Amino acid sequence: MEHLPELPQVAQLPDGTYVYAHPTAFPAPQQGPQVVHQHIHQAAPDKTVQRIALGSGVGAGAVAAGVYFGPLLVGALTAIAANIAMLAFLALILGWCVHTVVKSLGSPDAGAAVKNVAKARRRRR
Repeated sequence: MEHLPELPQVAQLPDGTYVYAHPTAFPAPQQGPQVVHQHIHQAAPDKTVQRIALGSGVGAGAVAAGVYFGPLLVGALTAIAANIAMLAFLALILGWCVHTVVKSLGSPDAGAAVKNVAKARRRRR
């Protein structure tokens, strides 16, 4: 096996990538201070509770609760709002139905009273 060429070694470049080359083929590393670029971004709105819990040392339980119960709470409040809107719509429809039935079945005196109220409202404007 001595007649085979020598295999190149794997060397790591300064940017962290690996190449097949002999380590002596690269320039010597610089011995100056290393500059670290750190990018700080604002946390996403849904991560705020988790970051506060981690920062105050509460632990993983609070983080898990924030991750699990946050969207669950939003879903529950949305369902409640939809139910209230549906009930308000049904109350409006039932009120209109009752008004229509009472108006159509009412006595002639009731019809006259409705006309008088309507005239009084028009005079105020």
